[in-house]
Parts: sequence; C-alpha cells; structure tokens
Amino acid sequence: MTKRMILPLMFGIGGIAVLLWLAFWQLDRLEWKLDKISQIEQRMQSAPTSIPANPTEETDNYLRVAIEGEVYPDQLYVLTSQKYVGPGFRVVGRLNPGTNSLLVDLGFMLEEYRNLPPVQGRMRVTGNLLWPNEFDPSFTPEPDIAKNIWFARELESMAGVLDTFPVMVVADSVDRFVDGKWVPIDHIEPWPVTANITNDHLQYAITWFSLALVWFGMTLYLLWRIKKKTV
Repeated sequence: MTKRMILPLMFGIGGIAVLLWLAFWQLDRLEWKLDKISQIEQRMQSAPTSIPANPTEETDNYLRVAIEGEVYPDQLYVLTSQKYVGPGFRVVGRLNPGTNSLLVDLGFMLEEYRNLPPVQGRMRVTGNLLWPNEFDPSFTPEPDIAKNIWFARELESMAGVLDTFPVMVVADSVDRFVDGKWVPIDHIEPWPVTANITNDHLQYAITWFSLALVWFGMTLYLLWRIKKKTV
C-alpha cells in the first residue's frame, strides 16, 4: 500500500463506521418503538378500568377507562371533517364524576346539528385517556372563542375554559340516562382513539446500511484508481 492510499483508506473506514453506527442505532430505536407500540395497544385493548387518582401522560396515555357522571351544557366545538361523511365538529364537554371534572370528547357531530341544544345530563362513557398533541403554533389558528370554534384539541386551553383538570377521555361509547334507562346519543357519533404513531426506523436503518455499502464501493474504487496511477 502506498502512502497516497492511507488517507483515503482511513477516510473510507471512518465514513463506513459512522454510517453503520447510525444504522444500528436506528435498529435499536426500532426495537424501542415496537415495544412502545405494543404497550399502547395493550392499554387500548384492555378491559376498561377506573381513572387513576393522578393520571399522567407518561404512564396512562391511551389507557382504556369507564366513567359515569354529569355532562354539562358548556361544550367546545373542534372544526374537523370525516371522509365520506362531511364537515362537522368534535364535541368536547365537561364531565363531573362526583370528584374532579375532566374533559370528554363525545365524538363527531355533523355541521347541520351545530345549533341543536348541547347534550347534557347523566352519562356513561367508555373510552381512552388521551393527551392530544394537535396544536402547532406555526400552523394552527387560534380558537374563535366568540363563535366557539376550535381548530385543535388544545388540552390546557380547553381545561381552562371549561374549568376542568387537563385530562381528556376520548369516548368509544356514550350512553345517556333518560327516563330511567341508558340510551345512545343520536346525533353525536363516538370517534375512538387510534394509535397513530409513526415508525420509520426500519426504513432509516436500511437507508444508512445502503449508504454504508455505497461508501464502501466508492472507497474501493478510489483506492483502485490511486493504485492504478502509481503502478
């Protein structure tokens, strides 16, 4: 090996090492993400339980719960739409189970029902705890408080407006106690939680492994060219 080949060889080995490290790091992240998704799926699919005394996002996000309490008429409307259905609103209300009030996402309501009296009274809700992460100050408009139109489920702001704890239950089933029996709400359709968690780590790992392979090939080609010129 000539002296002219040492520096390109070291540069090639260093580049390959870095790219391989990034690839294996992505595989570690993939394993971590799959474990996290599995935990979330278990929480979502488990039998409903009561709400923990002090729920936190770290330990209780997506936890399936059952709760019964009073739903009040002061409700917030999040502008949205459903595919093949049309524009409408998520209805977010205040539910008091007898202790601390919390937010409840009752579901989707078509725009044509916007002027109906708010649903209220004793309700039985099953669903999932959720700490939504929808508000982006760069893209999400501020809510129109006067018209009661929101553009994202802003947990802290909504809790402040409705005077509840910053905890939200997203319903997958809602029954209302009317005339001595439990009946579903007829114009609000529950919109259950889905675990929409991106998991691109395998693709990233493949990309880094591919770049390492390309870098290896380029290094060999460069060393071959240098050797050919020195012969």
